[in-house]
Amino acid sequence: MSESQLYGVFPTPVLKVASALDTELVSTLVERYGARARQANASSDQLTHSEPVTPKEHGSLQKASRAIGPHLIDFGALLLGERLQWTIKEMWVNVMEAGGRQTMHNHANSFISGVVYLTTSHAAANTVFVKTPANSDFVLRNMNARAQVGPYNADKWVSPDPAPGDLLLFPSYLLHEVPENRGQRRISLAFNAIPNRLDSWGYTITLSR
Repeated sequence: MSESQLYGVFPTPVLKVASALDTELVSTLVERYGARARQANASSDQLTHSEPVTPKEHGSLQKASRAIGPHLIDFGALLLGERLQWTIKEMWVNVMEAGGRQTMHNHANSFISGVVYLTTSHAAANTVFVKTPANSDFVLRNMNARAQVGPYNADKWVSPDPAPGDLLLFPSYLLHEVPENRGQRRISLAFNAIPNRLDSWGYTITLSR
């Protein structure tokens, strides 16, 4: 009998860290920044954002940045193959009321993006990651009631149910969205991060905020 072996080639990592921020810090962030989310979202009247700011300018955000830092180093090693120094260049708070949603998007000019959930989230509003379209030509599919969807043919992946303080890290190029919130107010802290440098056999780019 012949032996077969399946390989997952070029996987895309997404990291969930439970309780990355402690309960006290989560409560502080909700109290201090939830009310500052006044910027309207272009696609949903029930979603607002705070101004993006650098963590070093704000004590509680700086504390959150320090807690996230070791996880950025670990995740960055998966993406770039080296344990580098990472800087969170901006953070902002999202407040999504019932009926709100966030359309599909990715984050420019960064390498790792992340979200810390500051409140519970209705399962319908879990972060959804979307496979990047391979091309804009005609597409043939086999999608029907008999077809089983798995990691090799799925178009979307729904992240696990989060608890307040949980952290989700993903490559900034990865498309993601938040479907319609069918529950209570959903508050999250989002951020983008960059490494201190990229070195391709001596051709080095230094990055800074």
